[in-house]
Amino acid sequence: MANWLAGSHLTNPLAELLRNVHSGYVARIVASNAIEFSTRVVVIFAYIMSSVFLALYIMIDRDRLRGGLFSVVPRSHHIRLSRVMLNLETIVGAYIRGQVITSVLIAVFVFILLRACGVSSALAIALFAGVADVLPYIGAVFSVGAAAAAALSHGTTIMIVVLALMLAYKGFESRVIVPRIYGRALRLPSSVILFSLLAGGVLSGVTGALLALPVAAAVLMLIEELRVDLPGHQELAKDVEIKERDDRGEEEYERRAEGMPAKQAAAIAVEISADRHKEEKSLPTRADASGSDGNRD
Repeated sequence: MANWLAGSHLTNPLAELLRNVHSGYVARIVASNAIEFSTRVVVIFAYIMSSVFLALYIMIDRDRLRGGLFSVVPRSHHIRLSRVMLNLETIVGAYIRGQVITSVLIAVFVFILLRACGVSSALAIALFAGVADVLPYIGAVFSVGAAAAAALSHGTTIMIVVLALMLAYKGFESRVIVPRIYGRALRLPSSVILFSLLAGGVLSGVTGALLALPVAAAVLMLIEELRVDLPGHQELAKDVEIKERDDRGEEEYERRAEGMPAKQAAAIAVEISADRHKEEKSLPTRADASGSDGNRD
């Protein structure tokens, strides 16, 4: 390799550099990098397994843990606490569903694109792109790079076509698909979604961008559920109606949970909050139905 590089004046410095490299030094660098990489893999695997077992323990012992949480919170705030917990479960579930939908969409797109271009490893690249789509920013580089590298063996023209279509899809995904899916699931405006992803990536890197959307949805939900009056907010008739429903829910809870331990009282609070959540979800449907009936009349 050094002799071949020495044949040109442009690559002659590289030939000298290559001759001065010692095999032992290269081996030490490779070994240290391999040890560091394997350590990171072990740490990530340990975190994943810990999270899985922690989630299983929480699912198995959910009632007792919930009762312990309610026992340290004043009873006047139990209904509000149950609503916050219910909304957090909804946010996490909606985020996971949205991530699954976007991953499936890009996997299907990559598979169809590579199959149309005659790439034999289309299925493997498509699965890799779907998994990599979970990572904000970096996932786009991985998926686009893998698809372009797989198409390179079929010629430069095919590779350029695949690269252009993948970049076009990633732009369409970031500007249309992600705001539509996550905005509908997490009830976030498109501007909040884009700002949250940027802020999370700048502040905490990939982890921050990965958690930006559920955190933003949780913050907006807490502001709404805790009835925080923001500067410039004007109380409307809808706000008065919500406060009246809060008072009725708390009165019903005090009546039904009087004298009960925290574990049973927590179950009653969750039941009342779940019934109210279903009622609130059905209200817009009823209003739309009545409006459409009036239009038909």
